[in-house]
Amino acid sequence: MLVLSDVKKTYRQGTQALAGVSLSLGPGEIVGLFGENGAGKTTLMKCILGLLRYEGEITLDGAPVTPKNIARLAFATCEHSYFPALTAAGHRDFFQEHFPTFRERRFAALMDFFQLPLNKTIRSFSSGQKNQFEVILALSQGADYILMDEPFAGNDIFNREDFYKVLLGILEPQETILLSTHLLEEVQHFIGRAVLLHQGTVAGDVTTFQLEEEGRSLMDYVKETYHYQADRVSRALDQLTDQKE
Repeated sequence: MLVLSDVKKTYRQGTQALAGVSLSLGPGEIVGLFGENGAGKTTLMKCILGLLRYEGEITLDGAPVTPKNIARLAFATCEHSYFPALTAAGHRDFFQEHFPTFRERRFAALMDFFQLPLNKTIRSFSSGQKNQFEVILALSQGADYILMDEPFAGNDIFNREDFYKVLLGILEPQETILLSTHLLEEVQHFIGRAVLLHQGTVAGDVTTFQLEEEGRSLMDYVKETYHYQADRVSRALDQLTDQKE
């Protein structure tokens, strides 16, 4: 169980990115992490990984996240964390050496699925291919908790939809996914739970089963939680029209 208790993060310039987040992620969950730009999604993931200092407590099965258990966490980020001068095969060999639980068969299958070359340096990949490779490494590391921060940037809709189906087919029962994305409608049938952040706090936490029972879509829930104003477009257009006149 990955447990966050009253996690807070304030940057040096005084910006509070997290204002007391408490959250638990259990084995086998697929959780969507949603929120507007600046809601704290990326900061939250980096705190979990120990990449940022924070207040509060984050534990993995009751123990703090340290070099002793960090291998149980994997991260796929659109900021990229690979070695650009190394080939895909070189990354595979590196991960095999450093992660005893590395899933070589999964790596090979996903490389084939995305049709990525083994013997080209990662810097020669397109933006979409780089993001695909980042996801492949995270899923192949052998971690129990896989954090994905906007991993599908630069990928076309067909690649994304097919990937969700493949991912559901390859995940082991104990593997947990925390997926941060703005593509709500695409992932609503893939995730089992939605966590909404707003101004650094948890504004909503609901399972997709609950939403189905209530006859609501994920988009409906998000709009209700964020008090979305349906007339904001018409009001903006009216103001622009008035200015032209």
